[in-house]
Amino acid sequence: MSADEVRPPSGEAVGKAVTAVRVLALLDASRHSLAALAAAVDLAVERHAELVALFVEDQDLLGSAGFPFSREIGAVSGRVRQLSRDDLEAGLARQARRATEALDAAVAGRGLRHELRIRRGRVVSEALALAGPGDVLVLGKAGLSGHWGVRLGSTSRALVLEAPCTVIIWDERLPLARGPLRTLGTPTPGHEDLSAIPQALTRLFDGEEVLQASDARELERQLSRATSGALLLHRPWLARLAGQDPDLLARLPIPVIVVP
Repeated sequence: MSADEVRPPSGEAVGKAVTAVRVLALLDASRHSLAALAAAVDLAVERHAELVALFVEDQDLLGSAGFPFSREIGAVSGRVRQLSRDDLEAGLARQARRATEALDAAVAGRGLRHELRIRRGRVVSEALALAGPGDVLVLGKAGLSGHWGVRLGSTSRALVLEAPCTVIIWDERLPLARGPLRTLGTPTPGHEDLSAIPQALTRLFDGEEVLQASDARELERQLSRATSGALLLHRPWLARLAGQDPDLLARLPIPVIVVP
């Protein structure tokens, strides 16, 4: 068997091979990131795919320490102090160690092919450089900004709009619960179609439910009591909804799958 193929689990056609995709997880210091990692591990195990975790040492953050007016404010203490490159380097090293420990804990005993890639650069650029059309990228809804309210982090927002692959938006409130894969029945330039979704994802859900929602407010209302399954959005629909309500995805109570 070639390295890029795996046999399907029992219950599928004997001898039928399916193309394996990588499951990508973007790690940082947030609880949303750890929840997304757990979901990525479950998905990779389910589909016998390789898990690749990415931790990016943000060069823009390091570069900001070079300005004499740069300051940081403690999230808990409220203390204001000058940014120090040495302190930032030490902080990034601690975060990288925590990312390594988190990945080791998440895959322990799972028999999963995995690796952690540590890069220095811009987070969005590094993630886009890693992702390929056949991958599935699992993101947390928010980064450290999530401490200040329910908002979609700027990194997640950029990646769902630009990634060349399927993107799953997750947070720590959302278990991987089987249920319908919901799509939008209103025509859009994206022509929502389940055939565009990797089978590795459709097999995680029980059937399809078509929603007749024409705007962000109506979609949120229809999903307000949903407790399982997920919402599928093609990128043209996402762009339309984001224009109506930039924080809609962060408030939805189920995972959101975005396909190109």
